Amino acid sequence: MATVELKGVRKRFGAHEIIHGVDLRINDHEFVAFVGPSGSGKSTLLRMIAGLEEISEGEILIDGVAAQGVPPARRGLAMVFQSYALYPHMTVDENMSFSLRMAGVAKEERDRKVRAVARILEMEALLDRKPRELSGGQLQRVAIGRAMVRQPKAFLLDEPLSNLDAALQAQMRLELVRLHREVNTTMIYVTHDQVEAMTMADRIVVLNNGRVEQVGSPLELYQHPASLFVAGFIGAPKMSFLDVAVSSTAAGWVTLALANGVSVSLPAPAEEVKAGTRLKLGIRPEHVEMDGNGELQAEIDAVEHLGPRAYLHTRLSDGSRMVAQVSGDITLREGDRTALHIRADAGHLFDESGKALERRAPARPHQAV
Repeated sequence: MATVELKGVRKRFGAHEIIHGVDLRINDHEFVAFVGPSGSGKSTLLRMIAGLEEISEGEILIDGVAAQGVPPARRGLAMVFQSYALYPHMTVDENMSFSLRMAGVAKEERDRKVRAVARILEMEALLDRKPRELSGGQLQRVAIGRAMVRQPKAFLLDEPLSNLDAALQAQMRLELVRLHREVNTTMIYVTHDQVEAMTMADRIVVLNNGRVEQVGSPLELYQHPASLFVAGFIGAPKMSFLDVAVSSTAAGWVTLALANGVSVSLPAPAEEVKAGTRLKLGIRPEHVEMDGNGELQAEIDAVEHLGPRAYLHTRLSDGSRMVAQVSGDITLREGDRTALHIRADAGHLFDESGKALERRAPARPHQAV
C-alpha cells in the first residue's frame, strides 16, 4: 500500500504553466478523486504521479521516497485508462496475466494470482472468453483485474467509466467501492463527473485551471464549499446564485437586499462585510420551496421529473435562474408561474473574489444596525 505526497508540483509546456504549485497528501488505503472541468489539469496530475509526464518543478513522494527519475514500471503503481486497451486475440486469462508473464513470473504463480483476482471481480466464468465476447462492464473489470494481478501499491484510474452507459456506470461505481473495501489499497480516481466522486471517494480534490480549489470529504464540499467555483461544481442540480447587497449588519447576522427589493437575513460574519457590499447568495435546490407567500416570483422554464422528486428550473423577474426541489407529483408545466421561498439560513455567501464567507449556526437575529 502507498502514501502519495505532492510538494509544490508544477507542470509547464513551454512558457505555458498548466499545474500551479499543487501541495497534496494522499494517505495509505485512501480513495481520493480528482474532479474538475475539462482542462482543469486532473489527468495531467495523475499522469505525473504515474511517471508518464515529467514534472517541471516540485517533488512527488511515494511512500516517502522521491519518485523523480523512477520510471513508471518501477513506481509500484497500476493505471487503468478510459480505453480498455485489451489484446483482442487473447483470452481474459491471458490479458490479465500478460504483465506477469513479461516479468518472468512462473505459470503456476500467474494462474494463482489471476484466479484470486477473478474471484474478487466475479469473473471466474469469463476467463476463457475473448474481449469481443464481453460487455462494456465486463471489459472494464478485465482492465481493472489486469492491474490488480500486479499487486500495486496504488491504483490510478483515469475516467475508467466514461465509455459505459448510465446503468453500467452506476453498477461499476458500486463495484469499485466494493473493490476498494476488499483490496484495501490506495486509489486515485480522475473524473469530470462529480456524482462519481461524491458516491465513491473518501476525499475529493477539486481542481480549477491547474489549481486546487478545495480538498475535503464529499459532505464537507457539499455543505461548506470554499469558493463560488466549488459551490457551482459540486451538487446536481448545481447551486443557484443571486446577486445581493448588504443592507445592514448585526452581531452574527447580515441582512441582504434582493434584486426585487425584498430583504432576507442569515447568520454570517457581520464583521467581514459592510452595508452596501455586493455579494453572491447561493441556495441549493432543497432549500427552495414553493410557497404562495414566497418572496420570489418565478416563471417555470422546465420541470425535471425524477420519480419521487422533481426539479423546477425557473427564471426570476431579474433574469436570475433558480432551481427548486419539489415533490415528484407536481403538475406545474413550462410557462406556469409560481412563488418561491428561500431558506436563507441555509444559504451560502461569496464575496466579489468568489471566496466563501464563513457560515455560522443560526441564532436569533439581533436588531440590525
